[in-house]
Amino acid sequence: MIAKAEWQHEQIYRATSDSGHTVTMDGGAHTEGASPMEYVLMALCGCTSVDVVSILTKKRERFTGLTVSATAQKATQSPTVFTAIELVYRVTGSVNPKSMEDAVRLSKEKYCSVSAMLEKTAAITYTIEYADA
Repeated sequence: MIAKAEWQHEQIYRATSDSGHTVTMDGGAHTEGASPMEYVLMALCGCTSVDVVSILTKKRERFTGLTVSATAQKATQSPTVFTAIELVYRVTGSVNPKSMEDAVRLSKEKYCSVSAMLEKTAAITYTIEYADA
């Protein structure tokens, strides 16, 4: 895997992935893009979402939506790594609670590589919310 970040102006960078996708990172006022740490948190939400959707699909659960949101605490001293992250999984549709709990647990403990990396410095906790579709 290869990635690069190219300085554009001030604290604005264009980051490009190996697959050719680009994002704008803003290390300053965050008016032109998310900060690098915000992208890390978004990556965690995306990584675990992919896992949970895959597991629920294999279990033939009839979900109609999934949103994963994250709230993080950062260290006060540099490097300001994440020290605590709370994930909220909001699933809609007809989903067996045990299937959902198993999917989230498997993502956290086995499949999500972003979570595995972040757990080196951050305690990651989660809650699951169920909504009818």
